[in-house]
Amino acid sequence: MLEMKALYEEALAQKERLILCRRSLHQIPELGMDLPKTTAFVCQELEKLGLTPTRLAGGITAAVGREGGPVFLLRGDMDALGMTEASGLPFSAAGDRAHTCGHDIHTSMLLGAARLLKAHEEELPGQVKLMFQPGEETLQGAMAMVEAGILEHPKVDAAMALHVFPGPMHVGTLAWRQGPALASSDSFRITVTGKAGHGAIPQNAVDPVSIAAHILLALQEINAREVDPQDPLVLTVCTLHAGTLHNSIPESAQLTGSIRAFSNHNRAFARERLIQICEGIAAAFRAACQVEFLAGVASLHNQPALAAELAGYAGEIAALEELPRQMGSEDFAEVTQRVPSVFMGIGAGGPEAVYHQAGSHHPAIVFNEEVLPLGAAILAGCAANWLLHHSA
Repeated sequence: MLEMKALYEEALAQKERLILCRRSLHQIPELGMDLPKTTAFVCQELEKLGLTPTRLAGGITAAVGREGGPVFLLRGDMDALGMTEASGLPFSAAGDRAHTCGHDIHTSMLLGAARLLKAHEEELPGQVKLMFQPGEETLQGAMAMVEAGILEHPKVDAAMALHVFPGPMHVGTLAWRQGPALASSDSFRITVTGKAGHGAIPQNAVDPVSIAAHILLALQEINAREVDPQDPLVLTVCTLHAGTLHNSIPESAQLTGSIRAFSNHNRAFARERLIQICEGIAAAFRAACQVEFLAGVASLHNQPALAAELAGYAGEIAALEELPRQMGSEDFAEVTQRVPSVFMGIGAGGPEAVYHQAGSHHPAIVFNEEVLPLGAAILAGCAANWLLHHSA
């Protein structure tokens, strides 16, 4: 067994290097699936370690260890968000993109874990596959890498990901849970097409605004009356756009929103009922309706036995607490749907006021860089010890 405390000491000795890595990434934020500067930086760092990076579906993969044994995957996402940073940090990103969700930290922790694993490569009775993922914020990257074969050649047996949590969750804490942790997400667009006309003579028109309003209210019945309240579902309409003039009925109206669910059953049911209700109401009022699903990701489930095992390793160097079940989404779920996997939250806040001024996805958020060596040690230690306990 590789001692977690010893690995953490090794990671602490590399803290300044980890911080430099994070700040370099922080200043080159990129969006979605196209991350040329970020992936070039990651490839360069992996090559410095003597690893061979392979580009895959907009991301990067590499392996540490010996072929022929079990395979454990570690995921780190790399993309940023489209906003102007307002943290006031001396290394703030310039322009209209910023790492306000902490993916620069995830990437740096995974590079730190790779460095630790490479130093102990001869002790690994299998391989650790590294998954540097694009497009998490757009819910595209994980599925793209899965479809491109990240879980094959060699076949992945188990997987893990960490996500930094700011503010009240201080460095030194790790949140975990067994079973469902994050909800599925399906974004949708509903287009109602009627007949344009003058506002003073509505009888000669087919009003899509009124029909859209009926649809918006009717959709709430799915949540309220059609699903088991013990199996949560959230269907939210977030936008309704129609027309430009106060005295003209427009030809069309558009609604957008999202569906969140923990069970695959509720997810499929809500999608089906959304279409039925929209098309039925539109037809009843002599209009046409088109429902489009724009992006989607499955719910995220932590495999119970694996979660308990990895929490046991991580608990040697971090204080464990329960990860609350949330209706938010994370596309690492696509990995958890296919192989035993665990997603944990790692504290990146502290008692100082600067860490409480804003939450994730806020332009003023500040993460505590002391999390970097701890995260690197947890990733490396969990992967290495899982391999040691599951080799033939």
